[in-house]
Amino acid sequence: MNRHNTIKFPLLTWIIATTALTACATAPLNDAGENDPWQGWNKSTQSFNDSFDKHVLKPVAVGYLHVTNDAVDDGVTNFFSNINDIGVTINDLLQLKLLQGGMDSSRFIINTTVGIAGIFDWAGKLNLPKHNEDFGQTLGFWGVLSGPYLVLPFFGASTPRDTVGLIGDAFMDPLTYVSIFGGFVGSAVTAGTSALDVTDYRAGVMSTEKVIDEATNDDRYDFIKDSYLQHREYLIYDGNPPDEKDPLDSDESGNRP
Repeated sequence: MNRHNTIKFPLLTWIIATTALTACATAPLNDAGENDPWQGWNKSTQSFNDSFDKHVLKPVAVGYLHVTNDAVDDGVTNFFSNINDIGVTINDLLQLKLLQGGMDSSRFIINTTVGIAGIFDWAGKLNLPKHNEDFGQTLGFWGVLSGPYLVLPFFGASTPRDTVGLIGDAFMDPLTYVSIFGGFVGSAVTAGTSALDVTDYRAGVMSTEKVIDEATNDDRYDFIKDSYLQHREYLIYDGNPPDEKDPLDSDESGNRP
């Protein structure tokens, strides 16, 4: 699965982001001597997330795979990927990637119409690739530093910048407005689609979790942290990050407009 997933809980996103911003006032940003000042919180939260995944998300995802065939699974994945292309296109434009923005908007139009609300990825067949852009990357593009590594309840690995980015992503998601302005029915529909989105995403990463568990052993926390930070830096710099020892210590304002 190549789409970027954001769990769609607007209120929870706001609370977590506000908490992270408050914590930033008392924690160092990009301090080379202490690049993980919230390690105690992070490890306990990761343990909570692992437990929640083990007892709730994974069993539901396993059941989902049992009751759906490949065609249905692909259709669900494509549907949410198509919705995600709205935010991707907006972030393309915010990052001045006009050509890519044109490609991603074309993806959305083609898949929404010919692909029947995005269920079929006809744009992919026309060699319009799926891109991965979010508001956290946009903030990095414009020089906003990441801040220390932060593990969020339910959301997992993040940073203060990427946590704030979740708010921007929520505002770019049409389902957010269905939930806010749709009353009880809208909230119920949004909750149902969000649950399906999360279940579909968890099912999609089922084949990779064994690799992560086997590769990390006792260093699972550090492995996930380093992988996340390096991957986010890779995305911000479009595959050409500066040669730095630690992503948290790099001046992410380099090579910016």
